Amino acid sequence: MLVLRRLLLSMMLLSVPVSETAAHSLRAPRDTSGISIPSLSHGQMEVVARHREEIHALASWVAVKDAEIRKLLAFSRTQFARCLWGLMPFSIQDEASPMNECSHAYLAADRAMLVRMRDLPFWQDRSRSLFDAVDIEMVEEGSSLVLCIFSATDFNTASPVGPDWHDFIEHRPSLIVILLASGTVMALLTLGTRMLFRRPRLMPA
Repeated sequence: MLVLRRLLLSMMLLSVPVSETAAHSLRAPRDTSGISIPSLSHGQMEVVARHREEIHALASWVAVKDAEIRKLLAFSRTQFARCLWGLMPFSIQDEASPMNECSHAYLAADRAMLVRMRDLPFWQDRSRSLFDAVDIEMVEEGSSLVLCIFSATDFNTASPVGPDWHDFIEHRPSLIVILLASGTVMALLTLGTRMLFRRPRLMPA
């Protein structure tokens, strides 16, 4: 019950309006010894995200033959894990999300893979067809015009980007998910502890 009361209190506090001023700051790659990854616009992220599985399926074949694709693929997968595997709400759509910059990073790597695979001599029909499909969607949706603070951020495979953890307090959807997950874990641990140490009742003679 104590855990539940704390959780309800926290959610009540979340109903108080918070400042809309973004706490984000641009973080240039500390280590530029890897592959440079061009930035992509906020609008382009959603288009690339819709085709991510197709890009990775093709990249997994090409990676056997091309070292740059291998590094970009590894970087994208690492970044996706750092973004908690896309489980946080609005991590792509909302610029204020603490996961938005690291989402930019793995999707920028996905687009870089797509661009490179188009120009490689492996599975050209499939890679060019996929590139064209993504490109057409971007043009039709005018995605290059939708920008955010991270649209000008270049990345590097030698410098993985983590979430802005200090921004969780200001991003209500992410904070609610964290509180609910923490409360659920604590409740399960409490229940498990009680069941483990509960004394068996003595049967009447």
